Amino acid sequence: MDYNQAMYGKKIRDLREERGWTQGELATRLHCSQRTVSRYETEEHDLNTALIISLCHIFQVSADYLLGLEDETGAKTYR
Repeated sequence: MDYNQAMYGKKIRDLREERGWTQGELATRLHCSQRTVSRYETEEHDLNTALIISLCHIFQVSADYLLGLEDETGAKTYR
């Protein structure tokens, strides 16, 4: 695994789709535009700390999971 490769965009998209939400619906929860959500999902925008915390609360996941540092079981994906 390339540790320089971001993975958060796919995680955000997958978590959003698991809930059946559109990008617009997630944008409403994040108080941003649909275009901004799209840019997070395509990793055109980096995540800041406040956004990571908001996403973790919204999706009920850990920051490590959101950032690809642990899998669905909570096992760390790095050594």
